[in-house]
Amino acid sequence: MFLENERNVDHQRAGWIEVVCGSMFSGKTEELIRRLKRAKIAKQKVAIFKPTIDDRYSKGDVVSHDSNSIESYPVANAFEILEKATDEVIVGVDEAQFFGEDLVEVCNILANKGKRVVVAGLDMDFRGNPFGPIPLLMATAEYVTKVHAICIRCGNLAHHSHRTIKSKELVVLGETDSYEPLCRDCFLEATKE
Repeated sequence: MFLENERNVDHQRAGWIEVVCGSMFSGKTEELIRRLKRAKIAKQKVAIFKPTIDDRYSKGDVVSHDSNSIESYPVANAFEILEKATDEVIVGVDEAQFFGEDLVEVCNILANKGKRVVVAGLDMDFRGNPFGPIPLLMATAEYVTKVHAICIRCGNLAHHSHRTIKSKELVVLGETDSYEPLCRDCFLEATKE
């Protein structure tokens, strides 16, 4: 009797949030692209979003440092994601640190609607402080993957994005011309005043 009744229950798909975080050059975007391409191979409906301010490699695509790419929708704020992610089963968000804390609410709304939400972003800013909505997303996510770069000074695992140019602005878009991945010890040495 129990099994028969259970078959008649209309189960809603369970949603969840996955966060991929780490320093610059650690493979966050590469991992996001890998997960979303696998979903596309499985014929799942996928939508990927990125902030409009990130046009380093492409205005429309999410592109990794290794030049892997996937089509995306640039959005000015997190609530635009809700407007555009309608019938997709999986929603990806790259460079999540550039969205405000509204992104946490948006991701939870999407997950509560049964969507798999995969978010990639920097967990710390150039000063070594928690960055944007990532810490809150890490706290509410079902799955968190922290990836590491290699420290360019000593070869240990790096988890700091050390800014090599003079600027006190929180957001400075750049690449190897502006940032280097450092381990804790090398970061402390580099930021001594």
